Amino acid sequence: MKRKNRILVIEDEEILRFTFKSFLLKEGHEVITAKDYSSAIKLISEPEPDLIIADIILGGNTGIDILRKVKEKGVECPVIMITGQPSIETAAESVRLGAYDYLSKPVGKQDLIKITNRALQYHSIMAEKDRMEAEKEKYRSELDTIFRSVQEGIVTVDEQMKVTKVNDAFERICGLNGKKIIGRRLSDVSGQCRQTCCHVLEKVILTQKGVKTSRLECHHHDRNKQIVVLTGSPLRDLENNFSGAALVIRDVTRESDLEGRLKPREKFMNIIGRSKKMQELYSLLEDLADSDTTILITGESGTGKELVAEALHYGSHRAQKPFVKVNCSALADSLLESELFGHIKGAFTGAVKDQLGRFEMADKGSILLDEIGDISPRLQLKLLRVIQEKEFERVGESTPVKVNVRIISSTNQLLKELVRTEKFRADLYYRLKVVEVNLPPLRERIDDIALLVEHFCKLFNKRFNKEIGDVSDDVIQIFSGYPWPGNIRELEHVLERAFVLCHTDFITVDHLPSEIRTYHKKLNSSFEENFAVDIKDILQALEMTGGNKAKAARLLGINRKTIYRKLSHHDSSDH
Repeated sequence: MKRKNRILVIEDEEILRFTFKSFLLKEGHEVITAKDYSSAIKLISEPEPDLIIADIILGGNTGIDILRKVKEKGVECPVIMITGQPSIETAAESVRLGAYDYLSKPVGKQDLIKITNRALQYHSIMAEKDRMEAEKEKYRSELDTIFRSVQEGIVTVDEQMKVTKVNDAFERICGLNGKKIIGRRLSDVSGQCRQTCCHVLEKVILTQKGVKTSRLECHHHDRNKQIVVLTGSPLRDLENNFSGAALVIRDVTRESDLEGRLKPREKFMNIIGRSKKMQELYSLLEDLADSDTTILITGESGTGKELVAEALHYGSHRAQKPFVKVNCSALADSLLESELFGHIKGAFTGAVKDQLGRFEMADKGSILLDEIGDISPRLQLKLLRVIQEKEFERVGESTPVKVNVRIISSTNQLLKELVRTEKFRADLYYRLKVVEVNLPPLRERIDDIALLVEHFCKLFNKRFNKEIGDVSDDVIQIFSGYPWPGNIRELEHVLERAFVLCHTDFITVDHLPSEIRTYHKKLNSSFEENFAVDIKDILQALEMTGGNKAKAARLLGINRKTIYRKLSHHDSSDH
């Protein structure tokens, strides 16, 4: 049953009190009355009425005094003033003290009921508004409690990248004082780290889409080894209008340390492998992350030199700056010079406008010079100047251009041999090879084949919209015995071919290229011949290679499995 509205009528004339009460009772309201100021004061707050109707003249007091008391006690109901002699001063004072409205005597029934209904409706609306505000405040308070208590750092910004809110975990992770950065651009207050948080938020604001990163090192001046995962999300108001972005920062430093101590990593950036050689490679790349040292990446074709170059760039403080790649063997000498250093209009036939070179494009970032062994002696000299003086000249121009670029070069050639035959400058070789990162061929990391196969299967399932679950053990065995002259790239192409041919949920030997199946058969047919190798020769080869069975097998020109079988036979015969 709906509660009746409770109305307090304060009037010193008895006949008017009775008249007002009877009018209001007939309208279904609960009515209480007071004849003077003192009796009214006792009734205005226990319980609080929904409406007060008060005469402006109350013996020694006035309705204005009632208004003051209502305001003092914090009573929220509207007050209607009744006056016999209305004046501008009285009305102004009433309104100033919070009166809802006033009526002039004599008061007619319809006027009283009309203004009463309007005042009660207003009170109902204001009460609902207060209830909603209280609910919102409670909700806000609960959100604030959650916001403060979560372990992940949270920061929100508006569309101008100005900080609107941070939690305690953000202050702890980022070493920033939340109160001091509210209202300021995040990029202006987070200058002691690599500012990846800012870049993620900027991307969210630009695209209005979520962004999530893999593990990143903060490179904060006093949290140098801190590793975080960042998740950026767009913020929208009740009308679904974009209003800014939120960033959640998860500190995974301890988790990463534990993983590093408990088990070998299977992946570093986009590089796949868990063998001992790959673990050593990961450690070296981490050591080089904060350095601007010139790097030479060496290794056979298909070993993943470009992936290593990307890991060096994106794991460094230059990660948010350009990473430019140049294939030095793909262009003629004159075109390569223009490609690297740019040219001005008219420098040569076809130079119809000025063009930036790759070094200028890579300013403050990194440049990868792939197949560096193929550049001409003239370009070698010009590149040497860039490394030594950090400047170069565009083709057709004599004004030097300054750049700040980290140079990463790669080759599958033996540069040292090119230096010996005077095809490559020795001074440039040693400038490029401040640190050499040598990638092992796939035949020297057989333990990684199963992991690489799993990686490529996931990749091709997605690309070809298939659900091929696995490859047979026979396929893995064949892969483990194959020398992979094309390394990981060849393995990738072999599996891609198998995915195209496979119409079941399992890749078998029949899906492999004939040259790999043929090699496997030849390997098995040569078992007796290989087994004829004397055990003394094997033991001597193992001593020479420090126990490395793969190297010993290559030294003897036999399969590694032959060494295992021969050693097993030798051990059993000793017993």
